[in-house]
Amino acid sequence: MVPERFDVMSRMASKTPHLKQIPNHQKHTATITMSTGKEVFIIGPGFIGWNVLDLLIAEGYTVTGFVRRQEHADQINASGATAVIGDLGDRTNITEHAAQADIVIHTATADHLPSVQAVLDGVKQRARKGQMTIYIHTSGTSVLDDGAEGSRKSEKVYHDNVRSEIDSVPESAPHREIDLAIVQAQEELGEKAKIAIMIPYVPNSYHIPSSINPDPVNPAHNRLTIQIPTLTRFALKHHYAAHVGPGHPVESNIHVLDLARAYITLLHHLEVTAPSQPLSHPYYFCESTGSSEPSWREIADLIGQKLFEAGRIPDPKPRMLPRELYGDVFGAFTGAVIGLNSRSRAVRLRELGWAPREKDWRASFVEDELPVILREGVEGFGGYQGTVAS
Repeated sequence: MVPERFDVMSRMASKTPHLKQIPNHQKHTATITMSTGKEVFIIGPGFIGWNVLDLLIAEGYTVTGFVRRQEHADQINASGATAVIGDLGDRTNITEHAAQADIVIHTATADHLPSVQAVLDGVKQRARKGQMTIYIHTSGTSVLDDGAEGSRKSEKVYHDNVRSEIDSVPESAPHREIDLAIVQAQEELGEKAKIAIMIPYVPNSYHIPSSINPDPVNPAHNRLTIQIPTLTRFALKHHYAAHVGPGHPVESNIHVLDLARAYITLLHHLEVTAPSQPLSHPYYFCESTGSSEPSWREIADLIGQKLFEAGRIPDPKPRMLPRELYGDVFGAFTGAVIGLNSRSRAVRLRELGWAPREKDWRASFVEDELPVILREGVEGFGGYQGTVAS
């Protein structure tokens, strides 16, 4: 999910969306449906959502993006969509736009109940008029966090084609309150809407190499991710790579472009499937690692080795991260962000024809992210300061 917050409100600007040529690496292989004229409302088109927006524009959808800043609005308009500047807490604004859209995609945050309720209010308004809505909500795989805090590798793997496995997740788990509120609304709506919950892995996703191919229109294509870059900056500051506890837990991951294509695959499926299908099972995982999930110790090993080879730290061997230095990574969330087990299999997306095709996490870090980080200064680095979400 995207660490996106909204705090400004204004009127929708008028702009006619247009088709945009996108690079080959952003194109996907899902079956294309006739999309011209369909209205899509994306809440929080940031790191994930902006890549989804690009694909939608390329297919001819009419897209409105709900953003928090004028600068971002200008960039969304330049991408070929229409920008609305607003606040996640403005339920009236969100409901109004959701009620006008054939498709709503929420990629802003997995933990903001009022904005989700606002979307559902718009969906219900459409249902009362006999209008079908597709709503794809973005949750996150922290919902599977087992509280390992770096201590052990879990053998528990969740498969999204077995709903009972996901239903077994406790209500107290991260993101679960929101997911269950959506499921309850889905049951109330019945076959009057098509609702799906995407549960992606973004902790070890990757950016498009800004050092090689910067995109002046879409800065989401020039962004680093969160977990591994933060650990790398910590290592540069403290001169050693680190992991929480022994570093045994493992976590699946996904390239952000593979994830964006997964949204399109899921959307095309929902466009043609009967409403009873998502009603019976709304959950979709998205991962590319299968049974080869890296442990946090493996990640620290790679960071240490590459920084040592670059002459930036004296010893490649990683160490256990002291609790007193948690503030230099993710603060109170450190154990949950970089010490958890979270293992799943995206069976359902693969059955729909989606398949990951981008480079793996190692190549993305070494080839794309590390060169950018090595050019940064770490003076004053005090850990990740944004919204921690996965």
